[in-house]
Amino acid sequence: MRNKIIFGLAFLGLLTGLVSAYIYGTHKKPLPPTFNPAPNPYAKGIYATGIIESYQTSGQNTNIYPEVAGTITKILVAEGAHVRQGEPLLLIDDSIQRATVEQQKSQAEAALTLLQELKAQPRKENLEIAKAQVEQADASLKNVQDQLDKQRELYELYPSGISRDTLDNAINAVKVAKANLDVAHRQYDLTQAGAWTYDIANQERLYEAASKAFKASSALLAKYTIKAPVDGVIFSVKGAVGSYISPLGTYDTYTQGMSPVLVMGSSQAYLGVRCYIDEILIHRLPPASQMRAQMFIRGTNTSIPLQFVRVQPYVSPKIALSNERTERVDVRVLPVIFRFERSKEIELFPGQLVDVYVAER
Repeated sequence: MRNKIIFGLAFLGLLTGLVSAYIYGTHKKPLPPTFNPAPNPYAKGIYATGIIESYQTSGQNTNIYPEVAGTITKILVAEGAHVRQGEPLLLIDDSIQRATVEQQKSQAEAALTLLQELKAQPRKENLEIAKAQVEQADASLKNVQDQLDKQRELYELYPSGISRDTLDNAINAVKVAKANLDVAHRQYDLTQAGAWTYDIANQERLYEAASKAFKASSALLAKYTIKAPVDGVIFSVKGAVGSYISPLGTYDTYTQGMSPVLVMGSSQAYLGVRCYIDEILIHRLPPASQMRAQMFIRGTNTSIPLQFVRVQPYVSPKIALSNERTERVDVRVLPVIFRFERSKEIELFPGQLVDVYVAER
């Protein structure tokens, strides 16, 4: 009985091995590729990775960073919106700066009011008071002068009728009255002359300083509203209402780096393609007048001829397109910019990677 069990297990193992060998030895037919790899359309062509971007006469897409830091209170545009130059795009909390502007505006207005007051002198009421003081001093002089004249006449007629001390007091009273009249005249002339030119000049400087401080604060307040620097299309809005932004941009939770708050591009009929040619292949590029290239859309069998625009004449370290800030490798590349007309058959977007072949010289 035991031998039969051993024989059965051995037969079962042999059968399992034969079946497994048959199954694993069968070659399965590979699945066809979803799309054909980009073929080289030229007898000698240089391959390069390209990235689609908005077509600019110079530079790349327009990255917008705020000039001030703060919390976003309102976003006025959506991604894909066409905007005009100067159109408001985003609002930053400006409550503190607005209060500062109001304070400096009041200070400038107060300085202007004081300057106008100085220039408006003499005030009619003050001039009338000074004139009345002159008249009062003149009347007082006339009064004491009359008393002195009477006492002198009496003294000449009856020297013993009035003391010499009384006569001297009358003479001194006249002198005091004349001095008071002179002071009143001088005070009248001073009032009539108005404000001192140095006081006016000093107040003008104070008003100018306050006005400039108000203008500077107003200019800074305007920066709390981010406006479109050029006509174009909004590609990306990275911030959200309530998030904090600064001149460094906004924190991107995906790349864990700082990104521009908004990215804009042109709304022209063309899109640009920025290709990176390896430094060891630069010498094989043809002259600008003979530059030919084709772009292949990844995931499709579509190819689009490209028009040469310019070469960015600066060889720089290659930057991995997944993260511009950190992923650098030890390769230097030459950026070459092409353009193509927007296609109605296939939708393409800035930031999309493509395969590019450039015909050799």
